[in-house]
Amino acid sequence: MAPQVLPRALVTAKWLSEAIRAQRVGPSLRVLDASWYPPQERNARQEFRERHIPGASFFDIEECRDKSSPYDFMLPSEARFADYVGHLGISNDTHVVVYDGDKLGTFYAPRAWWMFRVFGHKEVSVLNGGFKNWVKEGHPVTAEVSSPAPAVFKATLDKALLKTFEEMVENLGSRRFQVVDSRPEGRFRGTELDQGLESGHIPGAVNIPFHSFLTEAGHEKSLEEIQQMFQEKKIDLSKPLTATCRKGVTACHIALAAYLCGKPDVAVYDGSWSEWFHRAPPQHKVSEMKRNKA
Repeated sequence: MAPQVLPRALVTAKWLSEAIRAQRVGPSLRVLDASWYPPQERNARQEFRERHIPGASFFDIEECRDKSSPYDFMLPSEARFADYVGHLGISNDTHVVVYDGDKLGTFYAPRAWWMFRVFGHKEVSVLNGGFKNWVKEGHPVTAEVSSPAPAVFKATLDKALLKTFEEMVENLGSRRFQVVDSRPEGRFRGTELDQGLESGHIPGAVNIPFHSFLTEAGHEKSLEEIQQMFQEKKIDLSKPLTATCRKGVTACHIALAAYLCGKPDVAVYDGSWSEWFHRAPPQHKVSEMKRNKA
């Protein structure tokens, strides 16, 4: 594996601040705030209006999704994604940098990063440390909303980076790919509810909580630390790997972490536990809560 030949998955606040200062934000470089919070807790769009990285646009994950699906945040169609990001001034030649304002440092940005990649866009990076550390390091913020000129974006779905419910069911028997679940341990084991939903996991899945890839300050851990985490869980990065979570968001942290190790082909099960819980038969849901009840 040769990580140095892959497009950069992370950029530093220093790099981005210098790019902004050099007035490079435009058709060749776009910055997106991909924040999302539970509506009762915070208003991501309002916070964006109040302050954001200069030149950034708001990437609304509530809008850029399949609204006909019963599950949250499922991928939109190629045409919908192309239209949405085109209106943000993004073409196939644009380097896209995504960030969010989560208190952990990064939460939803890897989902936006993966969405661009699954629709065929290679030049996309996550701001390491997120908005939290951007502010902490004293970089500029603004309330001025930019209006980029629309661009033409052609989206081509890369099915190798996406898994469906049917493929996950087939894998129970074939074990063609490894499965890593990024939810907190209690939800993976089924000992605590997940936003009112009974929890548990897909048979054969291994648990690496997404936040364990982040330092206490909110930056991505070192390559050596990330590799060690996969090794400790006996995940072989030379073999096929699929990431899952509650609704296909924090699974993208697994994809990002593996990418940093030189593995760009991690797939994400878009429906994740939200879909699996509702569609899989009881014997395909592993939960300690169920065992304890029995």
